Amino acid sequence: MRFDASQPLPEAFRGAIIALGNFDGFHLGHQAVAREAVEWARAEGRPAIIATFDPHPVRYFQPDAPPFRLTTLDQREELFARAGAAATLVFAFDHALAGTTATQFVHDLLVGRLGAAGVVTGEDFTFGKARGGNVAVLAELGAAVGLRTRTIGPVLLGGEIVSSSLIRDALTQGDCQTAERLLTRPFAIRGPVQHGDKVGRTIGFPTANLALGNYLRPRYGIYAVTARLADGTCLKGAANIGIRPTFDPPKELLEPHFFDFSGDLYDQTIEVAFHHFLRGEWKFDSLDAMMAQIAIDCDEARRMLAD
Repeated sequence: MRFDASQPLPEAFRGAIIALGNFDGFHLGHQAVAREAVEWARAEGRPAIIATFDPHPVRYFQPDAPPFRLTTLDQREELFARAGAAATLVFAFDHALAGTTATQFVHDLLVGRLGAAGVVTGEDFTFGKARGGNVAVLAELGAAVGLRTRTIGPVLLGGEIVSSSLIRDALTQGDCQTAERLLTRPFAIRGPVQHGDKVGRTIGFPTANLALGNYLRPRYGIYAVTARLADGTCLKGAANIGIRPTFDPPKELLEPHFFDFSGDLYDQTIEVAFHHFLRGEWKFDSLDAMMAQIAIDCDEARRMLAD
C-alpha cells in the first residue's frame, strides 16, 4: 500500500510511527531504522509506515547528475512491506517540498497532514529548506507538538559504516559480493523486456533486453545473474551490461541470456540480480570470436551460480 505525502493519510493510518529517510537500496543501515519503527509501532498497537523521497532530492538539486538509484519506488515498496511496514509513504521532492522550512515540515506535514505519533530516523538525517533541520531540531520541534522521535546510529560492517555510497562504489568496481552483504540481497535491476536487434537469437544466445533507466550503472561487463519473472519463476543466466562495443552504434542495455529457457518475455517486467562479475566488456573482431567467448562466459556463470 502506497500513500502520497502531499495528501492527508486515511484515518486508519493516522497516529502511525514513521521511519523517515531516503532509503535508496534499503541496506543494513536503513533496515535498522525501519526495524526500530516497526517494533515501536507494534509495542503500541500503531501502524508502522516507512517513508521515502521520490524523486531523490539529489535529482532535484542536480538534475544533470549521472544515474545513481539502487532501487525503484516499486522495489522499495516491496522491501518495506517485507520489513513489516503497513504502508509506504512517498514524499515527492519538488519545488514546494524544497521550500518547506524545518518547522513547517514537522508541524504542518508530519503532525498536521499525516498525524504521525512518532518518527524514527538515522543520525545523519537532515530536512527542511536549505537542510535547516537535523535530528536535534526534529526532536525539539516534535516535542512542542507531541511528536516523539527516536534516532538510530550508523551500522558498521567490517569496520565501515554501511551507506548507499559504499554500495555504489562497490558496484562500479564490479564487486557484487560487497554490495550483497551491505544490501542483504543482490543488487537487482527491474524493468520491462524490450524488443532489440535480435542478434542474440541468430547466434544461439537470445537475450532479454532491459533499459537501465535511473539505476546506477554497475561496472560494464559480463555477470552471472539470476532473474525473477512476473509469475515468480526464477532463472539463471549470464548478462552483458554496457554499450555493446562490437556493434555499431553503441547502445546501453542490460542483456541477460537465460540458460535452458525459450519462452517469450517481451513486455514482461522482470528483475535481474547481479551475483558475480566475470569480465569487462570487450570488442570482438568477428561474430565467431564473440560466440566462442559467450559460450565460455555461460559455462563460467553456470559454475559460479551452481556454487
